[in-house]
Amino acid sequence: MFNEQADATFFSPGRINLIGEHTDYNGGHVFPAAISLGTYGVARKRDDQICRFYSANFKDDGIIEINLNQLILTKEDGWTNYPKGVIKFLIEAGHPIDTGFDLYVYGNIPNGSGLSSSASLELLTGIVAEELYDLTLERLDLVKIGKKTENDFIGVNSGIMDQFAVGMGADKRAIYLDTNSLDYELVPLDLADNVIVIMNTNKRRELADSKYNERRTECETALAELNQKLTIDSLGAIDA
Repeated sequence: MFNEQADATFFSPGRINLIGEHTDYNGGHVFPAAISLGTYGVARKRDDQICRFYSANFKDDGIIEINLNQLILTKEDGWTNYPKGVIKFLIEAGHPIDTGFDLYVYGNIPNGSGLSSSASLELLTGIVAEELYDLTLERLDLVKIGKKTENDFIGVNSGIMDQFAVGMGADKRAIYLDTNSLDYELVPLDLADNVIVIMNTNKRRELADSKYNERRTECETALAELNQKLTIDSLGAIDA
């Protein structure tokens, strides 16, 4: 696509969540796991300020070019808004990304399937930047930048579970995560003769176009009303 040799290849997983829906932004516990479906990328560093993106999943979009000096959300840039947000917040955090790059991606996560294709792309972009620019990044900091991209750039007021599961997942392990403290434990997940079935219902699930933000607002309203009688910082702080 770019008539160049790639510098490096990458893979970022998707995720499932076994227990704990809509609890990650309420300070509760979740039990996600990274999966073998995910997002593949090949990338090379450039000498100018241009970033070029191509997705084999959105071939009709062709190559999308952006300038490092114009990292703003634009509808016409479609899926590339996710990597744009990650690069923007990495630069704002003081990481030296002073030239652009070319990135070719292919994902085998069905789009809009609820397996966190956006978080997978966000973490992929962060790892690409870490490798190409020799950055010193703590994985948890990169997870938080992925969440910040979702919240403050894309506009989805989501919790941290998706990015945490993608960034911190491990083979044959699930993650028991306290989303309030971010304390976590990698729990052996031996399914033996059992399997986890992921069903394609043909109902697209895209948080940016869903009632997700409305559900979160309702939870925040409930928290405010409870704080008239209690002193709690999240719904997850309420015991049974």
